[in-house]
Amino acid sequence: MTAIKDSVHGHVRLDPVAAELIDTPAFQRLRHIKQLSTVRLVYPSANHTRFEHSLGVYHLARKAVEGLRLESDTAAHVRAAALLHDVGHGPYGHQTEGIIRRRTGRDHDDIGWLLTDPDREVTQVLERNDLDPERVASLIAGKGGLGALVSGELDVDRMDYLLRDAHHTGVPYGTVDTGRLLTELRLTGDDELVLAEGNVATAESVLVARSLMNAVVYRHHVSRVAGAMLERACERYLERTRVGTDAFRRMADHDLLVELREHVPELGRRIERRDLYKRAAWVGLADVPAGTVDAGREEELAAEREIADRVGIEPEAVVVDVPARPGLKESGSSVVVDGTPRRLADVSELVAGLRAAERRRWRLGVYCPAARVDAVGTAAVDVLGLSTD
Repeated sequence: MTAIKDSVHGHVRLDPVAAELIDTPAFQRLRHIKQLSTVRLVYPSANHTRFEHSLGVYHLARKAVEGLRLESDTAAHVRAAALLHDVGHGPYGHQTEGIIRRRTGRDHDDIGWLLTDPDREVTQVLERNDLDPERVASLIAGKGGLGALVSGELDVDRMDYLLRDAHHTGVPYGTVDTGRLLTELRLTGDDELVLAEGNVATAESVLVARSLMNAVVYRHHVSRVAGAMLERACERYLERTRVGTDAFRRMADHDLLVELREHVPELGRRIERRDLYKRAAWVGLADVPAGTVDAGREEELAAEREIADRVGIEPEAVVVDVPARPGLKESGSSVVVDGTPRRLADVSELVAGLRAAERRRWRLGVYCPAARVDAVGTAAVDVLGLSTD
């Protein structure tokens, strides 16, 4: 059995199917997709990739299926799904997912398109080893009780990225007890993945870790600015070139940066050199009208044009960044309490406080070149109906 040395989990032992899947071009591409995309502009050591993260998720899934004592065929499908769960990501991972979703209607965990790829390397490996590609794809999409192990509130994906991101950024808040989590996982008769009796605090620890990492790492304002600039640059790149969405989402990070530098130099060069726009507005949830909070992509673009027009600059020099309403998916995880599976949100007093903290941290951002910050900020207040009290 092949073993790979990992910086977080030590030796990761690969079954023969995993060893074959890793050698496919689709999986090797993950070596060139950074796990934390624009966060590495804040934390210089956060250069780990989705390749190593996927190995970590596979490692944790392997431990989980052993603890759940799944029959061999089911365990093999879960391990394959865990390993392949990120192969559908585009360049810069989640930073380009919105663009791909708007153009295709698919998220990164919908890998049906990859399984029908003309080259079919991944499908061929699965079929050669008596694994059903559609079943693997269904698990990656989080369907069924065991799908929640790959993509759900208690998934091994979250366990690995919290640990790995904490390790590589040097921020300790993402540390979670994976040993306890994996040992206490249970599959109920109703095919629901739960934590066993006495593990409310175990579930809470994941929630706390995610909330703190959101505050300090994932939603750091510099990463937010860079990510919004990157998304606008990608939109313009696809509009200015004949590159299709399928080719775009197969790019690696460095491929995209080279293309942006050539075809969208006004933003591509800034991203490459970390010469980022500044915050002209940075406003909390209570000071933003509900209609603005729920604005779609077209509304954001219209606001950018109107703000730029009022200031007398090109629309490309203004970026309006309205994140989704705050939420904590982990609060929906299930824990057995007094013999009955209960949602963590219903049995934990911490959940309400953490949700309140997420709401307090939420910010709408408007970004532009430093020389225009004051004028853009004033226009943004009027256009977006922001409160300045």
